[in-house]
Amino acid sequence: MSQFFQIHPENPQARLIRQAADIVRGGGVVVYPTDSAYALGCQIGDKAALDRIRRIRRLDDRHNFTLVCRDLSDIANYARVDNTVYRLLKACTPGAYTFILRATSEVPRRLMHPKRKTVGLRIPDNIVAMALLADLGEPMMSVTLIMPDDELPLIDPYEIRDVLEHEVDLVIDGGYCGLEPTTVVDLADELPIILRAGKGDVTPFEV
Repeated sequence: MSQFFQIHPENPQARLIRQAADIVRGGGVVVYPTDSAYALGCQIGDKAALDRIRRIRRLDDRHNFTLVCRDLSDIANYARVDNTVYRLLKACTPGAYTFILRATSEVPRRLMHPKRKTVGLRIPDNIVAMALLADLGEPMMSVTLIMPDDELPLIDPYEIRDVLEHEVDLVIDGGYCGLEPTTVVDLADELPIILRAGKGDVTPFEV
């Protein structure tokens, strides 16, 4: 039976954030709000929790997870970025973007693209998500909460609890956070490539 925390979207209760972070550290799978949709998250490197998320979403081994980070210092640990890319990231974060970047050796192999050795990274513009990441002190492995056979993410925390109460350890009700997916931009090579136009403005990446 999952726990259910109602966390204020603008003034998150520190006690509940700490409890949520402890659940992640303990190997839990959590549902949490972002700036584009609700997401499933777990501790970086936790294979058992990752496998649980794969089962919930019915994902195969080829599906790339995203590392959700608290700030650019996290990105520097997990991705190789030059000055030009860093300036782009600084201008567009936090925000509703997922960036495909060259991975460093800090990234667990199961999170990398097997051939390109890239990883998806993002810094969400969501106060609850940022507070959770700050308490954790490290990124979370994450995917958008879209159930198998659905085209759109689940948006109602109460419905999410009903659907996943026996599948996840915690559902965080952080208010409405939308349906539109992130904009995905590949910055692994010399020129930016917009892989998906979503909530984030694509203008900075148009060549």
